[in-house]
Amino acid sequence: MAHLNVAAGQSTAPVTPVPDGLDESGTRLWEAVAGPFELDVHEQLILLQACRTADLLDRLARRAEGAELTVFNAKGEQVTAPWITEHRQQSLVLARLLASLRMPSGEEDERPQRRGAARGSYGVRSVAS
Repeated sequence: MAHLNVAAGQSTAPVTPVPDGLDESGTRLWEAVAGPFELDVHEQLILLQACRTADLLDRLARRAEGAELTVFNAKGEQVTAPWITEHRQQSLVLARLLASLRMPSGEEDERPQRRGAARGSYGVRSVAS
């Protein structure tokens, strides 16, 4: 199997071993990404965080299984259960981490997504008199 550099593509490299401490989803994600792609150190760190987030999502999903979707807070108000809110937030984190890896879409001729830097501050628009 050829290994591709996520950012530049085309160079061959050994497979990076699965880090210790990952559960099933994290291990599967690591193998799916680090297996076919050569990752720079910063990309490995992003992937590791994505794998840990995937494992956390599994734990939160298990916690939510069969549980009520709402709980009563200290004021006695019925609110969304904290594990549901955290699951939603971690899902967003996972999506952003994976997007930041700029993985190719699957077609070999296609280049990885190119994302510009964060937008700068917005300037003041001039007002015509």
